[in-house]
Amino acid sequence: MSERILIVDDEPDIVELLEYNLRQQGYTVATARDGASALAEVRRHRPDLILLDLMLPDVAGTEVCRRIRKDETTDNVPIMMITARGEEIDRVVGFELGADDYVTKPFSPRELVLRVQAVLRRAKPQGGEKSEHVTIGKLELDVPRHRVLVEGEEIGLTALEFKLLLDLASRRGRVQSRDALLERVWGYAPGIETRTVDTHVKRLREKLGAARDYIETVRGVGYRMRDA
Repeated sequence: MSERILIVDDEPDIVELLEYNLRQQGYTVATARDGASALAEVRRHRPDLILLDLMLPDVAGTEVCRRIRKDETTDNVPIMMITARGEEIDRVVGFELGADDYVTKPFSPRELVLRVQAVLRRAKPQGGEKSEHVTIGKLELDVPRHRVLVEGEEIGLTALEFKLLLDLASRRGRVQSRDALLERVWGYAPGIETRTVDTHVKRLREKLGAARDYIETVRGVGYRMRDA
C-alpha cells in the first residue's frame, strides 16, 4: 500500500501542484484547507506524512503541529512545514515544535518530492539497524519497536528524534560532527544547515529527562553520547 500524505494549505494552486506531483510518484494524497480540518483528518485517518503550511486561516500551523505532537497516537507522524516565511527564527521554532523538515515557498516540486522521500525513508524502521537493543545507564532503546525508555518509563519521540538518538547511541564515546549527523540522519549533503542538528538535540535532551546529560556537546565540533 502506498504511503498516505496529508497536504494542509489554504492556497488552491499550491495544493493542486503538490497533489499532482505526489500522485505522480504513487502516493495517496488527502488535503485540508485549514487547521481544524487537518486535525480532524489526522484523527480520522492517520497519515504517513503531513505537509503543513504555517499560515492557515483559523488555527496556526505551529499550533496544529503542537497538538499533533502532544497526541500519543500521532506524536511520531513526520511533519514537513511549508511556508513563505524563511527567516532562521521561523525554522528554529518549527524544529523546536518537532517538525522533521522545513521548506520555504516558492519551492521546486522536484526538490520537494525528493525531500518527502527522504523524510519517509527516515521514518521507516531499518532492517539490520546496529543492535536490536541498546542500553546506556538509565536509557534503553528497543530498535525493532522504535521504543525508548528512561528509568523504565517510555518516552515519546518522533521518528527523526529516534533515529538521531540511535545514531549517537550506536557510536557512543565517539564525537559526531554536525555535518556527519546531517548526512546520516537527515540524508542531506554536508554544509546544509547545522543549526537544524542543534535544535533537534536540544529537544531530544528535554525529552530524555534523567538521561539528558548522556548527550555531550563538544564545542566547535558536534555531539557525543557518553557511556553512563
